[in-house]
Amino acid sequence: MNTISVLTDKLSGHNLDSRLLDICRDAERLDHERSRYIGALKIFADTFGDKEAVVFSAPGRSEISGNHTDHQHGRVLACSINRDAIAVASYRDDRFVQVMSGDSGIIRIDTDDLEIDTGDYGTTKSLIRGVLRGIADRGYKTGGFDCYITSEVLIGAGLSSSAAFETVIGAVVNGLYNDSRITDVEIAQVGQFAENVFFGKPCGLMDQMACSVGSLVYIDFEDPKAPVVERVELDLDKFGMSLCITDTKGSHSDLTADYAAVPEEMCRVAELFGKSYLREVSEDELIAKIADVRGVCGDRAVLRALHFFEENKRVVQIAEAIRKEDRNAFMAGIKASGDSSYKYLQNVYTTHDTRHQNISVALLMSDLALGGSGKSGVSRVHGGGFAGTIQAFVDNGAVIGYKESMDHVFGVGSCSVLKIRRYGGIRVV
Repeated sequence: MNTISVLTDKLSGHNLDSRLLDICRDAERLDHERSRYIGALKIFADTFGDKEAVVFSAPGRSEISGNHTDHQHGRVLACSINRDAIAVASYRDDRFVQVMSGDSGIIRIDTDDLEIDTGDYGTTKSLIRGVLRGIADRGYKTGGFDCYITSEVLIGAGLSSSAAFETVIGAVVNGLYNDSRITDVEIAQVGQFAENVFFGKPCGLMDQMACSVGSLVYIDFEDPKAPVVERVELDLDKFGMSLCITDTKGSHSDLTADYAAVPEEMCRVAELFGKSYLREVSEDELIAKIADVRGVCGDRAVLRALHFFEENKRVVQIAEAIRKEDRNAFMAGIKASGDSSYKYLQNVYTTHDTRHQNISVALLMSDLALGGSGKSGVSRVHGGGFAGTIQAFVDNGAVIGYKESMDHVFGVGSCSVLKIRRYGGIRVV
């Protein structure tokens, strides 16, 4: 290990530039990334002292296809992005974990007391405690450490800030106490456990898996305890395209019921067939009994179930288009996925507030900016939906104009041009 001052000197002397560039994959961001790390080290030293420390990183994620299929044991395509959470961490001699995140105060947790505290639901403290408990329950070691975390994964922007946070905490414990023996998949499962059980938010495993594994991944959740994970190399430069994410500044407040209704309605359909999840039901079975299902579950549940079946097939098709470097098939798949999410999954705006439809406006403005024909790019709702972000794959020659159009509507800096990152949760230095 190096002390904080030694790490700072290495960064300031550009000795770690190749490592940072390998992670962020964007030479234009190198100075910014170097400054971020130096700033994080300074805050750690000011808070915990100039002692030996290790630096970890975990990325946000962007969903490519498989919208709201993971919780039904479906298939997804997702990638890690070059916006991340970084953690500076150091051993403690006792069993206490002390974490300061951003501008918040220090959160202190006794690793010998990792029971659920319902009073902490929905808090950062609950996520940390949940990750520690999940790791301990799997038979791995936990112990005390001091940690400062800073993140550029926007909260509420559909880039999975909570999953990145869970992953970076898992990476810290893995690196400090387990010689990095905990697999990426296990850390993802621990993150989901923390969010479901300790934080109190129902979610699938896709966010955590994309953040923990990294790169572009095809994931089949038919067996969530042993998901099939396959890296699929997506070289956007070969397609002549860039990944753009626009934060529409929509509020996520009071949307928990909207998010929860999606898996609830899908599961209700599955239960009519004596199953727990839609993956255990066939599309033909549903169509054969669609009149009965409509009567019991309602039309929206039927539409969402049919979205699941079609989206599950579409993930395979898009993955194959990527492998074959078939740009047209890739774009057609993304467009179809987005259309299905809008029309059938219905997660573009909440019916409880039809006055505010940020994502709908963003999708319309994207169509106008890209010419509507899809030749210059395609856009779609991103992630959980209802608020937050849209995703667009844009021709490199159209990126500047597209970004200007989106920033004009949602504010300067709303549209970010991202890179697909090679790594999930990792030790940086």
